[in-house]
Order: sequence, then C-alpha cells, then structure tokens
Amino acid sequence: MDSNFIDYVKIFCRSGKGGAGSAHFRREKFIPNGGPDGGNGGRGGHIIVRANTQLWTLLHLKYKKHVHADDGVNGAGANSSGSNGEDIILEVPLGTVIKDAETGEVLVEITDKNQEEIIFQGGRGGLGNTNFKTATNQAPTYAQPGEGCVEGWVIFELKVLADVGLVGFPNAGKSTLLSVLSAAKPEIANYPFTTLVPQLGIVYYRDDRSFCMADIPGIIEGASEGKGLGHRFLRHIERNSVLLFMISATCESIKQEYDILINELKKYNPELLDKKRLIAISKSDLIDEEIENWYRSELKSVELIFISSIANKNLDKLKDKLWEMMTEED
Repeated sequence: MDSNFIDYVKIFCRSGKGGAGSAHFRREKFIPNGGPDGGNGGRGGHIIVRANTQLWTLLHLKYKKHVHADDGVNGAGANSSGSNGEDIILEVPLGTVIKDAETGEVLVEITDKNQEEIIFQGGRGGLGNTNFKTATNQAPTYAQPGEGCVEGWVIFELKVLADVGLVGFPNAGKSTLLSVLSAAKPEIANYPFTTLVPQLGIVYYRDDRSFCMADIPGIIEGASEGKGLGHRFLRHIERNSVLLFMISATCESIKQEYDILINELKKYNPELLDKKRLIAISKSDLIDEEIENWYRSELKSVELIFISSIANKNLDKLKDKLWEMMTEED
C-alpha cells in the first residue's frame, strides 16, 4: 500500500474570536474629562482552504487533528484598534471536497487552480465606545464584545480529477494500458489489487492536445458495500467525464463482468450511469475475429473496442474515440 496517498482526513477546525472593543476615555494631565477614545477589536482569524496544483494527496493534513486560528486582539485607548487574528490556510489538491462531519453537508469543493475559500469565518471585532458617541450621549461607557468563534469537525475527501476513469476488475489490464498510453509508471503484476491507489497519467493526443486518465483500484462484487477497496475506489470516478470499462478477453463472461461493474456503480451512486461509457476488451491479441463478433453480439447496448496494450492493437483508435466522447456536446 502506498502510504503517501491519503484521500480522507477528519480535522477539528476553530476560527478565531473577535477582539472586544474598548470602553476607554481620554485622560491626560490637563484634560481630566476627555471624551471616549476606545478603539475597535480585531477580527478573529479565518480557516481558509486554498487550491494547490502541486499536491495530489491529503498526506500533509493527516496529522493535523486540531486547527485553531488566532483570536483578534482587544481594542485599546487612544483609538487604537486591535490587530486581526492570523488566518490558517490549509492547502489541498484539486478535487478536494470539504464536508461538515456531523451533517454531511458539502461546505466547498476545490476544483479550480486559483480557488480560495473561507470555510470557518473569524468572529468580527467589537466596536469601541468612540463609535457610540452622539450629540445626546457624549460619554458612552460601553463597547461591543467581539463575536465568538466557529468550530466543528470537518471531513476533507479527495476525488481524483481526470477526464477518463478506468473501471474494471483487478487484473483487467488497466495499469498496463495507462503505462503504454502515458508516461505514468504504475506498479504492474499478475495478481489482483496491484493498484491500491489511483494512478494518474497524461495521454498525449494529436496536435499537442492531451487528456488525463486515471487508473483506479479494481472493483470487486460488493464494492458499493465497502468490500475490497469499496468506497475508497468508487468516489474517485465521480468526477471523470468518461468511464472506460476494461474487461479482459480471457474472462469467463464479458457480459457478466460488465453487469457486475454496472450494478456496483448503480448501488453506490446511480448518477454515475449517466456518464459516457465505452468498453475496451483488453488482451484481445489472444482472440480471433470470430470471437470478437460473438462478444459484440453479447453486449449490444454499449460500444466495444478490442485492444492490446502489449501488441499495440487499436490504441490510436481508442484515443480517437475517447477524445471524441470527451469533446462532443451532451
């Protein structure tokens, strides 16, 4: 397991309290009864999340269990305002969703490289007594207290951002395809669950165009209930615009495997079935045209493309089709 890939953390966050306004009066040697000169309190520090395109994991937040912003400083005499509390900025990779841990409500989603959002607002500073002076009340003896802080448990959840998500059982050839189509170097071996974390690769296309492909940990029957890698895998395909189902030509039943994959996605989130999808039959250098035609008759509801990463069969055709699906209007 790659311990550097962390896609879920839970943190207790607390913004800063606002500083209190001052109820001070000017007192100097020759001005014994000077007027009010209490300054305002400073704002409490915010808790802010900021996009960082250099990050691909939440590992740096794993050990931040409690995050507290500074309180604002109280106002003082001579109309001195208190300074604001320092903000806390939490940098996160693109694709991070921040939720209220108790209600599950989504507070913010970070999907833009320049995005910066306040998730917990610092308390406003209180007004000093100078602000309450009027023609009929020349010497107000009161000032505002600062606003309280905002606190609570927050969940940070990373959903990998990619144009194409590779969906399939363990050992369907997803990692091999990604390594051939891109410069990514995922671990590849002939046993289930070689890929335990999402792997991203940039696939270069014609005319200097490119798109991002994610090899996501293999699904198994029962993944929607959390078996195997379960929900850890499934949430990463929510943001892919095209789902490329990969099924090995050597499996017992292509239709049965496809039905299981579709069923797991439907149970986890029915909206996933609204995404564009394509089936790539991998390792198809091991079968002939007659078997290909039989497979097509088995699965008429979705387009099939027969590929081989090792023999470089139909890989350009696959890229053409994926690009067409990504760029066509819905």
